[in-house]
Amino acid sequence: MAGVMEKRRFKDIDLSVLMLGTVQFGLPYGIANRTGQPSPAEVTRIIAAAADAGVTALDTAAIYGTAEEVLGAALAELGLRDRMSVVSKVVQMADEGVGAREADRIVEDSVTRSLEKLRLQQLPVCLFHLETNWLHYADSLLRLKEKGLVRHVGASVNFPAAARTIIEGGAAEALQMPTSVLDHRFLRQGIPVIAASRGTALFVRSIYLQGLLLQPEEDVLPEHAPVIPVRRALQELAAEAGMGLAELAVRYLLSLPGITCLVVGMETVEQLRENAALFSRGPLPPDLSARVPQVVPDLPDSILFPGRWSRKMQTPRPVTGA
Repeated sequence: MAGVMEKRRFKDIDLSVLMLGTVQFGLPYGIANRTGQPSPAEVTRIIAAAADAGVTALDTAAIYGTAEEVLGAALAELGLRDRMSVVSKVVQMADEGVGAREADRIVEDSVTRSLEKLRLQQLPVCLFHLETNWLHYADSLLRLKEKGLVRHVGASVNFPAAARTIIEGGAAEALQMPTSVLDHRFLRQGIPVIAASRGTALFVRSIYLQGLLLQPEEDVLPEHAPVIPVRRALQELAAEAGMGLAELAVRYLLSLPGITCLVVGMETVEQLRENAALFSRGPLPPDLSARVPQVVPDLPDSILFPGRWSRKMQTPRPVTGA
């Protein structure tokens, strides 16, 4: 029996507010990952538990190792392809040296391979993995929407200025962006408000900042030391309210208008059930939600942007027209 999970409407799709991230299914991902990459059998158990909890949204990408293939096999085995809406992303492309015709080929080849691996006829949502790729090659993805290979399109972004430019351009239907109790850059730039005014869905990722938010203090790398006093202040706020830091992190984001889904990656069934329980508790009371940004200063990009960490996922080489 499915659990109680809030759904939010995006165009013609009802998405669970918890969007299961699947990068861990294809790669040993995350600074706090202690269990490694789950086996295909464990992935199937996670997807089954997610469906039981009421999850209907999945996030993946062409560059996530074997994630699409493993996910496609699990959905087929469980008979869940019609119950789950998959968001995937095109391979990363170079921002120079790719002509329009070559861009069309690269994007269509990437989407076609994703569909084969996922065992789908159409992607419910397809994003570019980089904001710059959208700004250069949006037409290539929009053409696939005309062909019926994808239903809705958009981009994953890293910085608020690019997010605003893309939203105001009007063609992107969805954006994925990093935001957390530690990372208020997009919130302070009013991105959720702008997105809501344009009917653009927002899928929020890095809600635990790849585990840095919840990592044992003794395991925090020296380069991330400035996050420790901020975490302590948030822990005190959570304790006053009778909850843990993870619950505060989830419920704070559920309190914010304009956000459609929160993307959370998990390696075990236990993590899935724990997160689903947090989501079931709903938004924070308004007074508590208002206190969160008051104890969080602007942290440097060296902490908020995992691409600048010394310990990080290997960045794939962008596809060029050569």
